[in-house]
Amino acid sequence: MPDFKYNGKIYYNPVQLVMEQIGGTWKAPILWRLKNKTMRYGELRKDIPHISDKMLTTQLRELEQDGYINRKVFAVVPPKTEYSLTEQGKDILKLITSIRNYGLKMIEKQELKK
Repeated sequence: MPDFKYNGKIYYNPVQLVMEQIGGTWKAPILWRLKNKTMRYGELRKDIPHISDKMLTTQLRELEQDGYINRKVFAVVPPKTEYSLTEQGKDILKLITSIRNYGLKMIEKQELKK
């Protein structure tokens, strides 16, 4: 496949593009938690162990910028922000589910070796 440009960046294959958008430690877990419901920042923070506030904020901004989540801010005191999946976010869950299931099989296989 020839190189292609997406949002001004050159990619060598479509897998590279997708993995850049949803890869890493935190993006898939964030998307996974939003699969069935809208969540506030604090709920996400409590539900994802080991993620820092800075990292959660960064990952949410990137997922919003890439079109996977919606961010809705309510003009109340204290401020209230809710996150939900877009149609693109719901669509990528099919891939995340497949990757998750494969990971569970790998874990199970490893446990059988013990």
